[in-house]
Amino acid sequence: MLNIVLFGPPGAGKGTQSAKLIEKYHLVHLSTGDIFRANIKGGTELGLLAKSFIDQGKLVPDEVTIGMLASEVNKQADPKGFIFDGFPRTSAQAKALDDLLQSKGTSISLMLALEVEEEELRKRLLIRGKDSGRADDQNPDIIQNRIDVYNAETMPVKDYYLGQNKYKGIPGIGEIETIFNALCAEIDHA
Repeated sequence: MLNIVLFGPPGAGKGTQSAKLIEKYHLVHLSTGDIFRANIKGGTELGLLAKSFIDQGKLVPDEVTIGMLASEVNKQADPKGFIFDGFPRTSAQAKALDDLLQSKGTSISLMLALEVEEEELRKRLLIRGKDSGRADDQNPDIIQNRIDVYNAETMPVKDYYLGQNKYKGIPGIGEIETIFNALCAEIDHA
C-alpha cells in the first residue's frame, strides 16, 4: 500500500499536487482541511470546535484532528493507499498516524515536502483568499501567524520522517507539471 504524507507550509501547492497524485496513483485523499470544512459546514461538535481554532490561525488540537482522520480512514474499503494532505502537523500526530496505520497493517511510505519561500507563500495565500473567499487567506496577520505556527510547530515533523529515512524535499516553485514530475520520480523510486 502506498501511503504518502504531502507536506509543506500553507500555500505551498499541496492541494494542487495532491489532486494530480491521486489521479495517477489511485490514492484516497485525506485532507484535514477538507475534513475540517465538511465538519464545520455540517455543524458537528468537532467541526465547531475546529472552527474556533482555525479562525484564529491556530492548529486544531491533536485529539480532535486524529479523531476526524481515523473516522475517514476507517470508512475506506480496500484502498490502494492514502495521501495525507495537511497531516500530520505535529510529531505527536505523526506518531498517532503511525499507530493508526500499523493497526491496519501498513505504514507511511514517504513524506513529500513542497518547499517554498515565505514571501511567495504570502503572495499565493492572498491571491487564494481573493479567489476562494476563505477568510483565513485574506488577512495578512492571520497568514503570517499560520506561517509562523507552521515553522514553530509543524516543521519539526520533518525531523520525525528524516529519522525514518522517509523525507523527500521538492522545490515548490515553478511549473505545476515540473513539480508533479519531481514528486512522481520520488514516489516511483521509493
